[in-house]
Amino acid sequence: MVQGVANWNTGETQEWLQQYVDDWVAFYRKHINDGSVATYIPELQKADPNDLGIAIIGKNGLSVRSGDTEIPFTLQSISKAITFIVACMDRGVSYMLDTVDVEPTGEAFNSIMHLEMKPVKKPLNPFNNAGAITVTSTLPGETSDERLEPVFQLLETMLGYRPELNVDVYESERDSSTRNRAIGYYLLEMDFLESDLDITLETYFKQCSIDVSIDDLARIGMILANDGMDPKNGEEIIPRQVARITKVLMLTCGMYDASGKFATYVGIPAKSGVSGGILAAVPPRVREEIMPFTDGCGIGVYGPALGDKGNSIAGIRLLRHIATQWDLSIF
Repeated sequence: MVQGVANWNTGETQEWLQQYVDDWVAFYRKHINDGSVATYIPELQKADPNDLGIAIIGKNGLSVRSGDTEIPFTLQSISKAITFIVACMDRGVSYMLDTVDVEPTGEAFNSIMHLEMKPVKKPLNPFNNAGAITVTSTLPGETSDERLEPVFQLLETMLGYRPELNVDVYESERDSSTRNRAIGYYLLEMDFLESDLDITLETYFKQCSIDVSIDDLARIGMILANDGMDPKNGEEIIPRQVARITKVLMLTCGMYDASGKFATYVGIPAKSGVSGGILAAVPPRVREEIMPFTDGCGIGVYGPALGDKGNSIAGIRLLRHIATQWDLSIF
């Protein structure tokens, strides 16, 4: 940890921070052998398990990037946070919280055990597959492309460009996702879906297959960290209530059934995807020590070698190290 420097935006300090992050990425790259790339979506098997990159963008303009920073990857389950935001903005927070609950499941992301074993009237949260598919069913539009349009519009507003659908990943996911189709049929039987099953699943597979970069994730994280406001121009992109609820869900449910440990040992709101991406939002903190990013920041991580819970194994360890060194925990 660098101490005694009051202005973190000086060129000399930027160099120090860059060296720290470069060293940490090099160290945690050694941990990729503890994981493996996702195999249940064939196209994701093509990822290089040796890749690891991180981007950190602060509210005050300070930024650090290191590792494999230029590799595009698909949102996968990170898209669940985006579609939940879109649905809340379109249908209203109260309506969406009547549609999906906000409770952690403690089960795998593609499990429906909580629906079968407990007397629930709705999926427990919007970040497991059952809840996410239910949220997707509430998006407006007759076709999957119409339903995705507000998702693309929100991403374009936040990122400054319109990301693209990775057709190869979409088709691979569409053709191999028997579990998600089974979940969809169960949701249909339980009368949780608000629209046609096939269109809902098509939309869901497409939202998961949108290409992004770690810079994109860091940018989204920075806006969430700032309660939905873009610090560059003061524009409210996401209503404050929606941004805050999303961050709470990221903290409690965002890392699949490893969310409790992540909250304990890292302590920042985050959402992962099985492509290896992690979106993190660090709200402003009050600290007596002189540290970087006390005004808040967004973090994007990419490391496709996954642990047994479906999260980037080197990415989580890297985030834990940085959160500890710079005291990024919200607690």
